[in-house]
Amino acid sequence: MSTLRGAEDLAEYIARNYSGLVVEVGAGHVLDVAAALKARGLQVLLTDREDRLSGGLQVVADDIFSPRLQLYRGAKLLYSIRPPLELQLAMGRVAAETGADVLIRPLDDEVADLPGFSRRLVNCGQARFFIFKKKFKLRRRPPPHPAPPGS
Repeated sequence: MSTLRGAEDLAEYIARNYSGLVVEVGAGHVLDVAAALKARGLQVLLTDREDRLSGGLQVVADDIFSPRLQLYRGAKLLYSIRPPLELQLAMGRVAAETGADVLIRPLDDEVADLPGFSRRLVNCGQARFFIFKKKFKLRRRPPPHPAPPGS
């Protein structure tokens, strides 16, 4: 039985819309969503301020304000349950760097505006959360063409 209201609905939404690696930032001690995602076959990385084993799930130490970006590379989604505004902003910076989407399940109405991302409220069963997606994808400029010989 889940202790977080709407955890199964949130996990179902994530599993339907994302594959591969998803990262829970600021994992804390209520890992209902992560456990439900693992049960659905997703690769889940949990990060928090210290390494620990919680409910059979490994939590990896990382400071999202000074992140080890290699942990987040390849992630399709960074999500957090009830994060404070400053953590949301730090997640947005990491997501912008790695190309991931961001999902925030706020405590109340405490939701940041993440620069470069559009925000959409999602109501899915008992889960209410915000999805942030990049407003535009950065395109690399093609290398300049060399000048023709003799010009």
